Amino acid sequence: MPFETIAGDFYGFENLLTDREKEFIATLRARLESEVKPIVNEFWEKAEFPHQIIDVLHSSGAVGLGFAETAPFENSAVFRGWVALELARIDASVSTYVGVQNGLALGAIGVCGSEEQRAEWLPKLASGEVLGAFGLTEPTSGSDSAQGLKTVATRDGDNWILNGSKRWIGNATFSDITVIWAKSAEDGQVKGFIVPTSTPGYTATKIEGKQSLRIVQNADITLENVVVPEALRLQNANSFKDTARVLRLTRAEVAWAAVGVAVGAYEAALRYTNERVQFGKPIAGHQLIQDLLVKSLGNITASIGLCTRVSEMLDAGEQRDEHSALAKAFATAKMRETVAWCREALGGNGIVLDYDVARFFADAEALYSYEGTREMNTLIVGRAITGQAAFV
Repeated sequence: MPFETIAGDFYGFENLLTDREKEFIATLRARLESEVKPIVNEFWEKAEFPHQIIDVLHSSGAVGLGFAETAPFENSAVFRGWVALELARIDASVSTYVGVQNGLALGAIGVCGSEEQRAEWLPKLASGEVLGAFGLTEPTSGSDSAQGLKTVATRDGDNWILNGSKRWIGNATFSDITVIWAKSAEDGQVKGFIVPTSTPGYTATKIEGKQSLRIVQNADITLENVVVPEALRLQNANSFKDTARVLRLTRAEVAWAAVGVAVGAYEAALRYTNERVQFGKPIAGHQLIQDLLVKSLGNITASIGLCTRVSEMLDAGEQRDEHSALAKAFATAKMRETVAWCREALGGNGIVLDYDVARFFADAEALYSYEGTREMNTLIVGRAITGQAAFV
């Protein structure tokens, strides 16, 4: 049976994947369509996480890609990008869960952990035996995390004492461990710590009232004299440059997820406009609707091309911060534009969950901001192309 590309892949970029990668994508797509998609609107409306999907996501192999200890087979960054797209095409919150578990928690240990830490934690995170979170952002420190981090780690013999707070930490209400980033009281450098969430003094409180990524369980974290042994300090995280190495890997996959959100909205709009009849024919047969759909498809196609190239550069060891920053800034901006056009194509039905577009429309706002705002990523690219730093 020939591999079928999705409707949003107008130029057939998926055909760049190997046969094994295509088989993986096809299997993942079928499971997401049958086991995840039918329940996401219900849980989005309730602002609850459907824990029953965790087994689907882990047993499918979607978590653990990219590291030798956990990857089901040797795969490319382009393939990992398509996995992120497929997840977000179903639901942005589902993609975010995997992004936190796989790219941030598992990724932080994979990039900054010792061999012993990688051997112990990566298989557990990949299988879902251990659920993880990533604690970098703080109530007063988001874009300026490199300089403005206030959480402090104080050395006390063979232990570290953590004090501070974190905000917007995804998966944190149910994670078993959280990778906490804190400034050392000794040298002022940012270091990473694997913190079991059962540790005394660690508290995670769900953030209520969100109108985007409602399925994601974001939390405020409080750290009051949390004792972490030296053995749980990430041994290769010695400054914010090491934290940035993790973010460089995940930022490109957030760009892919943004494309997935745009694809999900586009495909939902395409279905709806072919079914909705006005003035005696499906509204897909009207010029103004076709204009909205074609503009959406153009944004998606351009973004896939950009993401494909930046992932190829990652595989070749050529990707720099400015490359992933441009991909994230461009793809999320085009996603935001696309979901608005798709919502417009549905008219009044574009604001109810029944047709999925309303969910994609709302969730796009979170992807537009997290993993670096458009403005901050613009400044990273601007510095690279002009040689002038325009940061505050």
